[in-house]
Amino acid sequence: MPSDQHPDRDDSGRALAENLIQRVNVGDSLTRSAAAHPGRTAVVDGDRRWSYPEFNALVNRVCGGLEGLGYARGDALALASGNSAEFLAVYYAAAKLGLVCVPINLGWRTDEVAYVLGHSRSRGIVVQERLVGAMAEAIGTVPEVADVVLAPGPAAPDAQRSGDPAGVPREPADRRWTRFADLVEAGTEAEPAHFVADRDPLTYLYTSGTTSFPKGVMASHLAIYLESMSSALECGWGSADRFVAMMPMFHTAQLNAFCTPAVLVGAAVHVLRGFDPEVLLDTVERERITQVFGLPMMYRATLEHPSFAARDLGSLRRCTYAMAAMPEGLIRRCLDEFGCDFGLLFGQTEMSPVTTLFRPEHQLSHLGAVGTPVTNVQVGIMSPDGRLLPRGEQGEIVYRGPSTMTGYLYNPEATDEAFAYGWFHSGDVGRFDGDGVLWFADRFKDVIKTGGENVASREVELAVYAADEAVAEVVVIGLPHPRWSEAITAVVLTKPGRTLDPAGLVGALKGRLDGYKVPKSVIVADELPRTSTGKVQKNVVRQRYAEHYAEVAAGPAESAPDGAEGGAEGGSADGAADPR
Repeated sequence: MPSDQHPDRDDSGRALAENLIQRVNVGDSLTRSAAAHPGRTAVVDGDRRWSYPEFNALVNRVCGGLEGLGYARGDALALASGNSAEFLAVYYAAAKLGLVCVPINLGWRTDEVAYVLGHSRSRGIVVQERLVGAMAEAIGTVPEVADVVLAPGPAAPDAQRSGDPAGVPREPADRRWTRFADLVEAGTEAEPAHFVADRDPLTYLYTSGTTSFPKGVMASHLAIYLESMSSALECGWGSADRFVAMMPMFHTAQLNAFCTPAVLVGAAVHVLRGFDPEVLLDTVERERITQVFGLPMMYRATLEHPSFAARDLGSLRRCTYAMAAMPEGLIRRCLDEFGCDFGLLFGQTEMSPVTTLFRPEHQLSHLGAVGTPVTNVQVGIMSPDGRLLPRGEQGEIVYRGPSTMTGYLYNPEATDEAFAYGWFHSGDVGRFDGDGVLWFADRFKDVIKTGGENVASREVELAVYAADEAVAEVVVIGLPHPRWSEAITAVVLTKPGRTLDPAGLVGALKGRLDGYKVPKSVIVADELPRTSTGKVQKNVVRQRYAEHYAEVAAGPAESAPDGAEGGAEGGSADGAADPR
């Protein structure tokens, strides 16, 4: 709920006492872990280490510094930072004070950052010093952002230099500037005691936009706390766990499916700036890491590191991945060579984010599935008219559960649409099989309509992986075509040192897919556009190759590829003909 809708409460009376005793607050999980696990390591960031009492004291000092600047319950505070202990400190301080944290995706354009700052009504922003230059223009266009707090971080080699003694560019000049160290110095280690309701928002997380600016997802303390409990339970978290945080903390999966569960149980969070296979391997060995979260391509790169075979990874209990199911060859190799359990998390920002877990016992028996519902989440398959469908039938994946968002910020129409028929509508297409395992078919927007048929791009992608071992990664999209409306097209990255015969791949797919599902063309690309979390931007891929079939005459014959695209046409029309 935005700050201007919060009811006033008496922070000095019985309401406050009852709130402090009974409430669900993400910040309280740190307070409790500090009391329960005084000897445990909380956060490791480079050569800096904090025990749970030490990190809780740091967070409380940040709370005091923010209070000194006038921040109070319901105020929005943006956070532009790479992975760091300071990121977590600001997040937990916001929780304890009842502020709304607005993480800034570091992959956004300047106009997107400015939009989010304005739309969220952020009163201030915490910015890593190395990012000030990149954020200055966006901050300068939103006069409501009155405060800029400079947080430490790794130095940017091309940082602007100015007259500021510390060499940090101070733009725009009409804001109140505060250094993080001064913020900490101004506070005390005393626990803040302020009324914060269970359903108060803790974050406004903005979803990626493809044709318009992103929507702000309001996530409450209750939603994130229960998400943290579910993730801790499903992944077997305990205070002895040591977790590597290498995915971006501004993304809900890293922050609320791993960091907050770790803090909830008193586990250690080892902060990495990003993914580097050698740094990851060094950290696992040195710190005896038990849990890792990454993307399939990260595990592949780690396996292929020259030193992998010589590493001692015996401390690992579980590696978790997201974004996409792994091809059979990769998951088999991961299970064999990492020597631990693997699991896939599936969900979305609006669900805080995890909805299903593709569990270790299903990795080989249900290859390509996305798992079974996690604790506290109910999953259904719904028809367009709001009917829940039985197992085996395909429809929209819908959810119910306390981890669901409160709604879209200042967008009641989008909220009503998402909550139609009393369920949250994911926009994903899927089905449950006879074992109760969920299979994701596609995003509604990624279903390819070709020759009068609907084809799930994910089905074709899985077939491509199985058909040619040279494929490192594939994206299947529909591109404009004069005959087929949308032509199924595979854009492929090959493994290092491997080559791929597009016509041969198409031929292999004819034995694996119905004729109308076989790609009309295979494009061998050098790279794929990605978000800051590593997810392939299918909308950008579509734009990049939108003219691929522009010269194809309506009729059965397919044209040769444009050599400048690095493409190669796959077969003739009869090789991918509609079989009807």
